[in-house]
Amino acid sequence: MSAEVLPGEDPGTIALAAAILLRGGLVAFPTETVYGLGANAFDARAVARIFAVKARPAFDPLIVHLADATELGRVALADEPRIQALAERFWPGPLTLVLPRRAELPELVSAGLDTVGVRVPAHPVAHALLVAAGTPVAAPSANPFGYVSPTTAAHVAERLGDHVDLVLDGGACRVGVESTILSLVGTPLILRPGGVPKEELEAALGLRLAVAAPSERPAAPGQLLRHYATHTRLRILPGPAAAPPPGERRVGLLAFSRRTPPEGYAAVELLAPDGSLATAAANLFAALRRLDALGLDLLLVEPCPETGLGHAIMDRLRRAAAPRE
Repeated sequence: MSAEVLPGEDPGTIALAAAILLRGGLVAFPTETVYGLGANAFDARAVARIFAVKARPAFDPLIVHLADATELGRVALADEPRIQALAERFWPGPLTLVLPRRAELPELVSAGLDTVGVRVPAHPVAHALLVAAGTPVAAPSANPFGYVSPTTAAHVAERLGDHVDLVLDGGACRVGVESTILSLVGTPLILRPGGVPKEELEAALGLRLAVAAPSERPAAPGQLLRHYATHTRLRILPGPAAAPPPGERRVGLLAFSRRTPPEGYAAVELLAPDGSLATAAANLFAALRRLDALGLDLLLVEPCPETGLGHAIMDRLRRAAAPRE
């Protein structure tokens, strides 16, 4: 069976979704980045359902979503002086801040860590839901753990079936890759590249930022070496694609901006016909899903420039290409 999918712009649907959250249910909802699988962040039993539905390891923390920055103190200690400037510039938007966690927040949300990732999403449906529910909502991406993230309501319904109580349909996600995660505990550190480019954060903070290496004990979502992965073997090319390699029968190509790919590929997806990194990011996960559904033997991917959103795109592709255990 598939999850019930209802239009997110309907006030009655929003009220229904809020009631589901408050009674311990799970609601998938759109953000500007990807669709999230949400539970009341203060309901430990509901949060545990997220981990069960996704088959997510308990050591991988969740992000808490707020209706606005004034609610930050409900879940985190917000005395870091850089928070206000970052919130004014990037919230609502695709930036998650990792801060010391308030003791009232269930430890499961943060996978036992003393910190919590928090953000204010910029999608009107997400905002309406958070306001109606009146509670912070813990939400990872609404897909089985480790698989390509969902950017439409149909992606959620296809992979999670009836394990979700309701899916709010808010259309395709505008940004298309997850939020940038910035730790403000100690020296500022990017834990995951994402929808806010590294260069913009550096300009806002007035300092150079390092990016954390992959970890098997993550301090934030999306830090595992292998993540966002297709079932099809995926390999990143060193540059523009040539002909498919010999010995591989059905090969797919994820091209960046080339309009006429080489012959011999069983299927081709073009990320950015306009050459824009924003377009490529918005199309990334949906294109990977379409190629992955074709039963190919190999998926080759052209790299994109690693500037701006290109950092996030290549981060996702490298994790998808990491060897299977």
